[in-house]
Amino acid sequence: MEIIWYGHSCFRLTERNYATVITDPFDSKIVGYEALKLKAELVTVSHDAPGHNYSDAVKGTTHVLTGPGEFEIGGVFITAVQTDTAGKKKERVRNTVYVFDYDGITVAHLGDLQQIPTQSEIELLGTVNVALVPVGGGNSLNAAKAAEIISMLEPNLVIPMHYETTDSKIKLDPLNKFIKEMGLSKPESQPSLKVTRSSLPAETHVIVLDYQKG
Repeated sequence: MEIIWYGHSCFRLTERNYATVITDPFDSKIVGYEALKLKAELVTVSHDAPGHNYSDAVKGTTHVLTGPGEFEIGGVFITAVQTDTAGKKKERVRNTVYVFDYDGITVAHLGDLQQIPTQSEIELLGTVNVALVPVGGGNSLNAAKAAEIISMLEPNLVIPMHYETTDSKIKLDPLNKFIKEMGLSKPESQPSLKVTRSSLPAETHVIVLDYQKG
């Protein structure tokens, strides 16, 4: 399967003979980046905010998922787990974490997760091969919390998202904070990631993607 990042928290997941997935499409007027012009059968929305819920940017959609449950769409099995963000009850935003299972390869999109999930929430997610993790703070995980969750999930691959770039308008921390927190030197970025079962490393490995024009 192939994973492409379009900036902020928006990814496209594709695999031959399976439904194409777009995660958290954004309104470029709010978030920055180039306006999205994407096609997919399935859109997932982690929470109701313009940086994450702009499903009108995606054409050909047959399903838009906005909350928890278990689904099978176009051969893709989806487990959606609801989490609460930190803060007072009135201010809490419901966040949904999605785990996509493509014939045994699992990709977890953590959405705008803001606090460390409970052990029961972690268990609901199951085995995670690829974790798409917010790392830039703002209304989501900062670098330290992101690193802590990665140690809990123990994914094979981590792709950071939701951090400061030259095209983003939202105030977020730069990627370097997360890279330092993980004790790494900055890896070379790449335009996309192709994942097969045989290519999954035994130890957790961070992959930095260049955001593509939508």
